[in-house]
Amino acid sequence: MPVPKILVVDDQPINVQLLKRKLEKEGIEILTAYNGQEALDQVARVKPDLILLDVMMPDMDGIEVCQRLQSDEASRHIPIIFVTARTSKEGKLEGLGVGAVDYITKPLDLDETLARVQTQLRFVQINREMLDLQRRLVEARRAATIGAVTQGVAHNLNNLLGVVLGYLDLIKSHYDKPEQVKKNAQSVENAVQRIVSIIRQLSSLVVKSRLPLVRCKLNEVIDSSIARYQSENKITAPVTIENPLGEYPIDTHVEIFEDILGKVLINAWEAYDEKPAGERPIWLRTALVEKSEGKMIEITIDDAGHGIAEDIRDRMFEPFISSKHTVGVGMGLTVARHALRNLGGEVSLNDRPGGGSSATVTHPAERKVKKALRG
Repeated sequence: MPVPKILVVDDQPINVQLLKRKLEKEGIEILTAYNGQEALDQVARVKPDLILLDVMMPDMDGIEVCQRLQSDEASRHIPIIFVTARTSKEGKLEGLGVGAVDYITKPLDLDETLARVQTQLRFVQINREMLDLQRRLVEARRAATIGAVTQGVAHNLNNLLGVVLGYLDLIKSHYDKPEQVKKNAQSVENAVQRIVSIIRQLSSLVVKSRLPLVRCKLNEVIDSSIARYQSENKITAPVTIENPLGEYPIDTHVEIFEDILGKVLINAWEAYDEKPAGERPIWLRTALVEKSEGKMIEITIDDAGHGIAEDIRDRMFEPFISSKHTVGVGMGLTVARHALRNLGGEVSLNDRPGGGSSATVTHPAERKVKKALRG
């Protein structure tokens, strides 16, 4: 651990020197300030690990200094221990209420002060280690995801290229049978289109361009999403819509919105396995909900299929998680979640009471038109 730095702030030089001498003997680097403004300047320049802050100072007292530090994102994380002659419960509560982590009363017991300082420095170190661990976990997960994508792409493309080569061989061997050639050529085209689709999905995962938003009506973009899903998948079965929000205005990227709903809808459709079209009901309903990030449009898509397989429940948004009897096939939901997060929304998938699965798509309900979001 690097040498910890503590800022001691007190308008009485003797108090500063006493603390400085005691703490430096423990291998701690001490910075000093004798008024509130000096303290703010030191923090902006050095970023100490901990601040010992006197409450009763002229011009700018410790309470105001603490409030200013807490209001600044760059210094909000620095723990502050108040040092004061005030011993009342109200005085301590006031200090703790503005963000201090501890309270030491004068006259100072230097051994007690050292113990409290060392405790807070241990908390600082633990917090740093946790942040570092979190960063490493994110990096490890990103690396694992890249590995999964790479393996999945190789597997899918190899399979599809095998299909293309197989049908090309059939075309060569049946060159004198036009109908057979036409049929095999169509199969080649279908396989190539699937290859193109995989490449397009990969591109959407790494896109960094700004996304232009346009104002449209919720009912219209839902209708166009369903029409696109039906057209692309050659599905004629209807989706039952319950949209109490009607023509609610929504600022979105229409193509991405349609693609997201389409992927969720096709997962609901495929959850029925081999059932006839007439036995594959899908329900879509909308609601306006309050979230921590603001007002959101919530679109829920339900099916009565086989539900979520236990073996992929915690991994269904990872690339190429699939099996014959699972939802989240291929890259569909991976891409949908990534694209929706770029728009400020989210998608989740859960078991539906009574059987089947329930997908929830949330999308910001209010923001400025033409606002650009970075992917």
